[in-house]
Amino acid sequence: MLSPRLLMLRSAASLTTRSLSTGAVLKQGKVLDMAQGHPPLHVSNVRNKLREIVGASTNWSDHQQALAERVSLLSLLAKSQNDLPAKRMKDSFIEVYLPLGSEPQLREKYLNFHNTVRFGRILEDLDSLAVLISYSHTYNSALKRSPLSIVTALVDKIVIYLQAFGVDSSMLTTKAFTDMRQHVIYPDCDIKFTGHVTWVGKSSIEAKMLMSQYHGGAYAPVLDATFVMVARDPENKRAAFVNPLTPDGPEEERLFQEGEANKSRRVELSTASLLKVAPTDDERKIVHSLFLNTLDTKTVSFRSRVLPPNSVWMEDAKMKGLEICHPEERNIFNRIFGGFLMRKAYELGWANACSYGGCRPSLVAVDDILFQKPVEIGSLLLLSSQVCYTQGRYIQVRVHSEVFDPLTQQHNTTNVFHYTFVSDCDVPNIIPKTYGESMLYLDGKRHFNQTVG
Repeated sequence: MLSPRLLMLRSAASLTTRSLSTGAVLKQGKVLDMAQGHPPLHVSNVRNKLREIVGASTNWSDHQQALAERVSLLSLLAKSQNDLPAKRMKDSFIEVYLPLGSEPQLREKYLNFHNTVRFGRILEDLDSLAVLISYSHTYNSALKRSPLSIVTALVDKIVIYLQAFGVDSSMLTTKAFTDMRQHVIYPDCDIKFTGHVTWVGKSSIEAKMLMSQYHGGAYAPVLDATFVMVARDPENKRAAFVNPLTPDGPEEERLFQEGEANKSRRVELSTASLLKVAPTDDERKIVHSLFLNTLDTKTVSFRSRVLPPNSVWMEDAKMKGLEICHPEERNIFNRIFGGFLMRKAYELGWANACSYGGCRPSLVAVDDILFQKPVEIGSLLLLSSQVCYTQGRYIQVRVHSEVFDPLTQQHNTTNVFHYTFVSDCDVPNIIPKTYGESMLYLDGKRHFNQTVG
């Protein structure tokens, strides 16, 4: 008898593409619907499937031993990408259900005090699903365990699906994003996640996912997410090759080309980073204008600064947190689960935006979450949230996470998170005082313009 994991993956490989019933998702090309004849997976089983694939244990001591044994899988890695068979997008298609409506016992984990769904929990589920999608793409029926260690490298973008509000998604205007704040993820209605691989490099994988919720007699799209995963060797030390991807038909070819464009965009943004190059002429003018607006006109001094009306100094718009990283939050590779990091960073960023705006904010977009280094079990994780840009009712928040070693007193950056929130009313203007804060302001403005502007 085949294991549940093999049944799930075999059925995914035998899927046939069909048209969408709504047409909206296919038109946007975010996620193709390939669910015909495909058994859905319960959200609680996603992590179990991942443990089966890599041979991890739910027991802490056994978990460490199982990972140590993965070193023997090094010989199973492909020597080049040409040695691996090409896969299609439907090979990695997965459908996962979060039955908040039909299984009330699940609600407590996802419920917040506003009686809506905790978005941090959704981030955790998306991260796990992106890993499982990537393993489905690289699945080899001849191997009992996968020799690949697939981890999250980047959350490229998470945006609310505008079709849920009857808004033309091509019109990414301020009004469209303002309308999104009225949307609520209901805590008593079933949620469905679907996703598949849309682009592949030598060792990297782009996975797109769509989240929809059953309400009013049908599933309506809520958000879509794009994650970039990387494959490494069994010891998680070096890059490893993944199966190439062959698009099937014009729609899949368009998705693949979109993935290529996303890669080029990321390279371009990295090259133009304010940590590497000077601001543009227009950006320098913005910084100088902010500086002039804060000068004390009563004195002739560059050091005398005055806060303009309805404004807040950037140094006064911070919020910090500390997490002790216990084994409970580990992933299948004995490191801290990336979804846990995203949840904690989001909740701190939300609290900062709430404090800054004076009312409960709504999330508009998650943009460019970079995973620079893994977080080890037992680490002291320091989270620092900073309001770095504001415009009207919008609040751009940057959350920086680092691990602190109390023995060596060293700090090492692990992640940088970017969140865009919208408040019910206009918020104070954020004003940088130092050059470093001015760079944070410009960086926040860039991220805001990418998602809302």
